[in-house]
Amino acid sequence: MDLPPQSLNDPAPPITAPNGTLTSGSSCSVTAARRSPTATFQAGVLLVLTALLLTLAPIAPALATSPVASSATVAGKAGAAGSSASQGAEVVAVTQVADRQVDLSVRSRALGGRTVKVRLLIPDGWNPSDRRQHWPTMWLLHGCCGDYTSWTSLTDVAQIESLRNVLVVMPEAGWNGWYSDWWNYGQGGDPAWETFHTLELRRLLERDWAAGSNRVVAGLSMGGQGALLYAARHPGMFKATAAYSGSVHPLLNRESVDRIMGFFAGQGNDPVRVWGDPVEQRHIWQAHDPFHLAKRLRSIPVYLSCGDGTTGPLDPPGRTSALEADFNRQNHALAAELERVGAKRVTTNFYGPGTHGWAYWQRELHASLPMLIHALRAGG
Repeated sequence: MDLPPQSLNDPAPPITAPNGTLTSGSSCSVTAARRSPTATFQAGVLLVLTALLLTLAPIAPALATSPVASSATVAGKAGAAGSSASQGAEVVAVTQVADRQVDLSVRSRALGGRTVKVRLLIPDGWNPSDRRQHWPTMWLLHGCCGDYTSWTSLTDVAQIESLRNVLVVMPEAGWNGWYSDWWNYGQGGDPAWETFHTLELRRLLERDWAAGSNRVVAGLSMGGQGALLYAARHPGMFKATAAYSGSVHPLLNRESVDRIMGFFAGQGNDPVRVWGDPVEQRHIWQAHDPFHLAKRLRSIPVYLSCGDGTTGPLDPPGRTSALEADFNRQNHALAAELERVGAKRVTTNFYGPGTHGWAYWQRELHASLPMLIHALRAGG
């Protein structure tokens, strides 16, 4: 699955605050006349965030600075922020963490009132205070054992030129959340990741953060399953979907069931909390198995890719992956089912040798982007 990011403790790049001071620990002063284009863009983003926060609270909070980033924290909620909270989620803090990267701290009712992070890779010219402006949006989902920082920490997504006119949304989904509203012994409730993403966060982003209704979704491993589930379970929400090394048919066989139950049991969790028992609550499992939802994916472009678990060109010598081999069998089964139900816009890249790793997922992101961006343009 998605491994914990290895570069989270690396020092962040300097970020220029609106007053021209560097906030990465340097005491140097930078005048407006000497700012680089990047610094000017960053300062502009911070000014936009400040202006937006003025509309979200009756008393505007000041921009605070830290050695890592400039941030703006919402001190009180009224007006627009109050309406946000009444719908289940509200932004309680905003932090620019790097060039074109903004983190939102979102308090969610669906998550029991907890606050989680959402990273935005913002397009050129992004201005959330301009209510006339809405950007095409790509949701990029992380895998098990990762978090909302994984894609920007472990791939070159922030440097991809074709995404400079797209708002990329990378939400937290829990170390082991599986993009699902957990069964919780029939009681439901926290965590309800699907509700948080597809209702609370979507509405929040589209109302206050310039996200448009023209969307695509992609993800890796657990996030690949999530990308297919969200596209299938919410018809019309996404124009296209892509899954890289995804868990796309967890009910394929006993090995696949046992493997995902092992992940469900991570961090001491009772595995039946997620979808229940695979026999007694089989209808819930089928409702979260993309294979059993294949008919709902017939009308949109679908991209599936996976290795076979043997040592590939991007692996160190001798590395293999039983997990990737299992997911490879699942992906072949889903591809066959999509063909059987009449899906006409399925692209597969079952590339043979290759294990469960970021080098392949970055490559597959690039390979699938033409399809995803074409869907955004066609939908716009």
